[in-house]
Amino acid sequence: MSRPTAGFARRVSALASRSTAASPSLSFAGPSSLSIRAARPMSTMQRTGKKVMTPIAPFARPFSSTPSRQHGEVVRPEPGTGIKLTFQDSKGNEIKTIEGNEGDDILSLAHEYDVDLEGACEGSVACSTCHVIIDPEHYDKLPEPDDEENDMLDLAFGLEDTSRLGCQVKLTKDLDGMVAKLPSATRNMYVDGAKARTH
Repeated sequence: MSRPTAGFARRVSALASRSTAASPSLSFAGPSSLSIRAARPMSTMQRTGKKVMTPIAPFARPFSSTPSRQHGEVVRPEPGTGIKLTFQDSKGNEIKTIEGNEGDDILSLAHEYDVDLEGACEGSVACSTCHVIIDPEHYDKLPEPDDEENDMLDLAFGLEDTSRLGCQVKLTKDLDGMVAKLPSATRNMYVDGAKARTH
């Protein structure tokens, strides 16, 4: 094989010079040879000429050994430590005595412990089916009913002076030992109209 002429070597050298200027990853080693170094990836700043902020890793919550309350889980008090609530039927016979937490409402507790208290509107103050009669001692410790509750109580069957909607009565420590008596019937105006449903 013949050696490259001087003119050919000059052309190769000129080509290598232009390539090296265009890309630092190319280097010219001699008049008759061209070598390519392993190209390293360029940073964003090298490619664009702009400084790019490095994302900060998301904040990691510290590990805790304390048991946490799971979503939707209801933690009930140990026997003898909760707020006692007694349900009675319309004749004053005890149905069940349960213990709840501060902030629990009568309707939710009735459903949890299988007491026959309807609550057709699910606590949205749009019916009177969770109507209960509170014992006078504890009734006086309750906050006054608002206008919405009073409007629904006007539709309740067997309304008494100490009547309240169970969904609106929330337990506090002052209400420990409260009695909630179920009326003899309830009236759901959306389903039954003026007809009452007996318990």
